[in-house]
Amino acid sequence: MRTKTEWTLAAAGLVCGLALAGNARADQPPAMDKMADMHKDGIYHNFVLETALSRSHGIDTGTWDFDGWRGGDINRLWLKSEGEVTDGKVGHAEAWVQYGRNFAAFWDAQAGLRYDLKPDLAGGRAHTYLVGGVTGLAPYFFETEAHVFVRDDGAVSARLRQENQWLLTQRLIMRPRLEVNLNTRKDATLGLGTGITDASLGIQTRYEFRREFAPYLDVTFKQKYGATADYARARGEKLNETRVAVGIRWMF
Repeated sequence: MRTKTEWTLAAAGLVCGLALAGNARADQPPAMDKMADMHKDGIYHNFVLETALSRSHGIDTGTWDFDGWRGGDINRLWLKSEGEVTDGKVGHAEAWVQYGRNFAAFWDAQAGLRYDLKPDLAGGRAHTYLVGGVTGLAPYFFETEAHVFVRDDGAVSARLRQENQWLLTQRLIMRPRLEVNLNTRKDATLGLGTGITDASLGIQTRYEFRREFAPYLDVTFKQKYGATADYARARGEKLNETRVAVGIRWMF
């Protein structure tokens, strides 16, 4: 059996241990508390809007590209819209709403709806699509979007988009990108063939005065293929186009 002295020393040691533990917690740097708070469940958002203007042969073209999400680490609401207006006429305009769920590091599966406004073309009409796909970060930091669309009349199409970010300085950034569109059914009204309908390759150079505000210069080369090119040729449209635009990137 322990003597009275041993019990006294043991009790003193326990008290000292508890005191040291309390002091260690009290002395924990505030940064540690902030890091712990970052991993708590919460609602966040990240939205980016790009608006640009270009001019060719005396004709102005305005474009917009809005993309972003609101939610937590696992479940998110994704919103997207893009389009262009040339000489006061809508070439195309689309709006998306999707539910996204994280299934791997930096990857979300998405499902939702896309609505295309009626273009200013003879016989053009609005369309609604079911959307399914993924978005995430591929190897070598390529931001990737891959989606399949099922139109309200059953036509199926797809889109693949990849882009990257090259930091020339902490504020000057170049963003190369590639987009390819595919279609499974000919559509003379919209001027779409089958297979790869068109592709675009572009590079944007922006200067971030702040993360939330960055003017940019954008150069984009677009090319139409197959029957889509035939439809464009019949309408007197260009099969390829190089567009230089200036714009502003907003983040909020």
